[in-house]
Amino acid sequence: MAKPIPKIGSRRNGRISSRKSTRKIPKGVIYVQASFNNTIVTVTDVRGRVVSWASAGSCGYKGTKRGTPFAAQTAAGNAMSTVVGQGIGMQRAEVMIKGPGLGRDAALRAIRRSGILLSFVRDVTPMPHNGCRPPKKRRV
Repeated sequence: MAKPIPKIGSRRNGRISSRKSTRKIPKGVIYVQASFNNTIVTVTDVRGRVVSWASAGSCGYKGTKRGTPFAAQTAAGNAMSTVVGQGIGMQRAEVMIKGPGLGRDAALRAIRRSGILLSFVRDVTPMPHNGCRPPKKRRV
């Protein structure tokens, strides 16, 4: 009979460790996705591994209030407070903004207020080069 494969993090062999290890990240990338209905702010390291994120919906706003600039400002503040406040130690960051929503400028203002030096701010909104055919005109 084959021997069972030992579990690496099992309680029996006494090696209980938290999966989330606090790592120092001097430089990171902040992604702001601003749609008309919501604003999502994601903070990653330079390799793209997510460190922190927040959205207007996760901050407690519901319905049409999620698309407002104030909700975007709150979401950006929450995402940045976990990065700046805890022992991650991010000093510099690049900002990628995507989408046509109202929360673009408000989120960027909140990121600037957090005290992180921004190396550049880039708009990465996808623009069609005359892509899909539009739907046929509505007849009433």
